[in-house]
Amino acid sequence: MSEQTFVTVGRRKKARARVRLTRGTGKIVVNGKEPADYFKTEDFTRSALSPLSTVELADQVDITVKAEGGGLNGQAGATRLGIARALEKMDSELRVPLKQQGHMKRDPRSRERKKSGQPGARKRFQFSKR
Repeated sequence: MSEQTFVTVGRRKKARARVRLTRGTGKIVVNGKEPADYFKTEDFTRSALSPLSTVELADQVDITVKAEGGGLNGQAGATRLGIARALEKMDSELRVPLKQQGHMKRDPRSRERKKSGQPGARKRFQFSKR
């Protein structure tokens, strides 16, 4: 009998993370690297893997993540949502604790577009009265 694989997608800002979750020994790979090596900062790594600590399954599942687009912060958020969705697919009982910790919500905040006649989205050029 083949091992059951749960495949999900997480998104945040311009980033996408394709997550493959199987029951296993706790091996986690993000774009071919260890999460700590890929995400560089401890905050991003902790954020990305927080659904596992919420449901305490870090040593019972193997996870492979393919993250692309955006920056490391967006990819960490996308990975977090993808892992939470995969855990819910694996066991629907986990939905309540994941949802209570806010892991099941897709963060809608995104970059605001630059407006014409301004240097950025909100910043204005210096006003001169005379």
